[in-house]
Amino acid sequence: MKTRYSYFLIFFFFSGLLSAQNNNVHFTDVTQQAGIDFRYTFGDTIYGNILESSGSGITIFDYNNDKFPDLYMLNGTYIKGISDPSGKIYQNTRNKLYKNNGDGTFTDVSKEAGVDDPAWGMAAGAIDYDNDGDEDLYVLNYGPNVFYRNNGDGTFTDITRQTGLQGPEKLNGFTKWSIGVAFWDFNHDNRLDALVGNFLAFDPDYISPKTPHMMPHPSEYKGQATMLYQQMPDGSFKDVTKKYGLFFPDSKCMGLTIYDYDNDGDLDIFQANDHQYNFLFRNDNLKFTDVAVASGVAANSHGIGTGSMHATIGDIDGDGLIDILVSDLRYGALYRNTGNGIFEDITEQSGVAGALAGKGGWAAALFDYDNDGDLDIFIATGTAEELILQYPLLLENDGKGHFRNVGPEKCSYFSTKRSGRTAAIWDYDNDGDLDIIVSHIDLMATPALLRNDGGNHNHWMGMKLRGANGDASAIGARVTVEYGNKKQVLINQWSTSYLSNHDPRVHVGLGKNTSVDRIIIQWTDGKKEVYNNPDIDRYLYIVEGKGIITEIK
Repeated sequence: MKTRYSYFLIFFFFSGLLSAQNNNVHFTDVTQQAGIDFRYTFGDTIYGNILESSGSGITIFDYNNDKFPDLYMLNGTYIKGISDPSGKIYQNTRNKLYKNNGDGTFTDVSKEAGVDDPAWGMAAGAIDYDNDGDEDLYVLNYGPNVFYRNNGDGTFTDITRQTGLQGPEKLNGFTKWSIGVAFWDFNHDNRLDALVGNFLAFDPDYISPKTPHMMPHPSEYKGQATMLYQQMPDGSFKDVTKKYGLFFPDSKCMGLTIYDYDNDGDLDIFQANDHQYNFLFRNDNLKFTDVAVASGVAANSHGIGTGSMHATIGDIDGDGLIDILVSDLRYGALYRNTGNGIFEDITEQSGVAGALAGKGGWAAALFDYDNDGDLDIFIATGTAEELILQYPLLLENDGKGHFRNVGPEKCSYFSTKRSGRTAAIWDYDNDGDLDIIVSHIDLMATPALLRNDGGNHNHWMGMKLRGANGDASAIGARVTVEYGNKKQVLINQWSTSYLSNHDPRVHVGLGKNTSVDRIIIQWTDGKKEVYNNPDIDRYLYIVEGKGIITEIK
């Protein structure tokens, strides 16, 4: 018996060693050499309220159509009446747009592009809302939102007044606090609509009687309603929230994810809420019903509505069903899709809970960092109520939905405590493996650009999708990639991280497979298209009705 047990130990030791040798991917912090000189400010020298603790987002988009993804980083700023007087040194801090030079470096073009917004920036949605071939930018703020039209020459024009998307001055009696936007064509009129998430009614003068020495808990504030805006034929937007039964004035939204969770042909809404039960609005012919409790995704495994950040979606176990990861301030929630509209909470048995417990999870991503064909997890961490630093997490998937923390093995960044908030996944150098950009609110204030080195030793493919009428039928499209006896199912949805937007290209790791049999795309207008024997190890540009028209090698 003892000899048999020894053989098992030897087997597992060499299996683990072989696995480690096969995965020689590591990340290199190249922030400084890339020229990203961003410094985040929460408008103060003292970390003292919930606005200051929330962070600001990151948006990846190709603003100049040169096929290299660019970087937009949002910033806080000094606000009189909210910030401590000593924070005046942070007056007029602005958002920054970094142009990707295509050689691994970036240039700050914020001012010349006209998007160096001085308001307290929370998030930004990049989308070609007018179908003119370039991506416009909707900036979500604490205060009035701003919509910039891309002029196609490297500059933007503020057209907020024309669109009507500035939002109300106040919600529930206090300054509107928007945290993000999800674009979609909810009524199938071939025009993109906007679902804007708002957080809570922040009273800067309120002091908690429970914890007067700390910032008040989110549960002590009223909420603010998420708002649905329908795009009209003239390009303006109309508030139709109440018309479609989505008006919940005391909800505290922290993230919106739009996708077809039950695979019935229409797009549904997952709304992550702060210290409330999450919402899952099932779409039945434009009648929205909250089925979060019935579906098993309203609360964590202990039945508690926690400080949920965002729904990150992907197939973690290769069964073709899209699962949901919700990062939160406790230990997170990983919901496995059982295929019948019901989700099973597997947070503990998956290894996610043990890795995340006590760290405070904010931005999260499901992504295939080593291109081996399964989705791994990145989570930015940090304590909310106090500025306590934590170790960020990189969790590797064994292919069956079980995860272990491999971060310290892959980069010294993961062995350094920071207070992370927002993050985006992108392939900034177009080399076929996925890189990470993280924004922090700690006193170092520097971001981290982690370049993936070695992930492209496995095969891969990427896809940029465009519908027949622009992005209207592309957002939320279901993509199936088949090769050999395996298939991967992915969703064309890049708004799946707290306050942030990932690289909008669908990325697929193929492992050692040297070919793909077919790509099947279920567009959201109901059309289905099949593309046989596509090339791999490159980015494909796929247009509904026209096929693969451009390749980025």
